[in-house]
Amino acid sequence: MGVTEKYLELEQELKPFRPLMSKAADAILDQEISAYPIFIASQLEVQLGVPLMVRDSDKKQLWFVNASTLEELNTKQVIHNDKVDEFREVYKDPSLNFCLFVLSDLGAQFIFLPRES
Repeated sequence: MGVTEKYLELEQELKPFRPLMSKAADAILDQEISAYPIFIASQLEVQLGVPLMVRDSDKKQLWFVNASTLEELNTKQVIHNDKVDEFREVYKDPSLNFCLFVLSDLGAQFIFLPRES
């Protein structure tokens, strides 16, 4: 499966959770925790951020999703100090897009999904 197919699959699999992700992003922004909310989507449990949803034991939900921030990912060296400014430049408006740090069989990558589809 290529990157485009994986992107579309992820978008579909996360669709039911968009309202929860929107509430989490809004809380991060409204409480001024960060101007850069980031969601970690992983097929394995990770120790980053705050868990929003945990994969079902029956495998219907294939992803763990945690809410995090640029600041946490920088502190934990996922995003190195010398890359923070570059990241801010490409970061899309969080009121319109979700920033996802996706850990999958394709590796680790940042992608943006529109909040509404």
